Amino acid sequence: MSTIGVDVGGTKVLGVVVDDDGSVLAEQRAPTPSGGDALAATMVEVIAALRAGHDVTAVGAGVPGLVDRDAVLRFAPNLPGVVELPVGALLAGATGLPVRVDNDNTCALWGEHRLGAARAVDDAVLVGLGTGIGGGLLLDGRLARGAHGFAGEIGHMVVVRGGIPCVCGRNGCWERYASGTALGRLAREAGIGERGEDVTAAALAGDPGALAVFEEFADWFAVGLVNLVHVLDVERCVIAGGLVTAGEVLIDAIRRAFAARLVAPDHRPPVEIVAAELGERAGAVGAAILARDA
Repeated sequence: MSTIGVDVGGTKVLGVVVDDDGSVLAEQRAPTPSGGDALAATMVEVIAALRAGHDVTAVGAGVPGLVDRDAVLRFAPNLPGVVELPVGALLAGATGLPVRVDNDNTCALWGEHRLGAARAVDDAVLVGLGTGIGGGLLLDGRLARGAHGFAGEIGHMVVVRGGIPCVCGRNGCWERYASGTALGRLAREAGIGERGEDVTAAALAGDPGALAVFEEFADWFAVGLVNLVHVLDVERCVIAGGLVTAGEVLIDAIRRAFAARLVAPDHRPPVEIVAAELGERAGAVGAAILARDA
């Protein structure tokens, strides 16, 4: 038997078919459209394409933003026009299958916990670096979702009072300083290209100016990561998302900045900071496993 997992991102909808061992049997993707109705229709199309030739028993979906316990996407800052979208009901009605809906980074963390970089630990946080910042929380071996299902919106922790305006409508959110969007801004300010990809390529080539940008970016990232560790006391932090392609250039810079900000590092066990192992499929694979485990 197989399950389908669908991961909704700011630019693409990625779906996979996963077997009982967690192996990916098929993959389908489509551009992320604007608006809730169009998004639901695209998800249904991806699921329909994946069902062909596979005996599918359930569907899992990971979506960015505030997902409540009734599988309704209440608010998604990085998906313009998507509010109060009953994702679970829409997908169940269209497919006739049991459907599990969760936050995309919560799904990614579950995938990494079962098959990737968060194996063999019971307390971990996943930080998804993309257009914004998302998070997943694993505490005592269980996914933490909070009272309403909204736990893990770590990108909207305020790190600068009255700071840079955020797409959520507030100011000074962590993701304005430590996301892919923020890295692009730092790159432009340093005169190193227009996008985060430009400064990443330059840093990987050893450009001193780009490496300095990465150090500044890593320090902003460490501000939020240290706060999470101080509050949650996790043993492992998993960094996921597109920026992980920078590899050890990014991870090492984050480790240095984190160590400099952590309270009493000599009096606590080390906190591991590692890159995700499942790549861009983490959210989709995790959603499929959650659907199977439900």
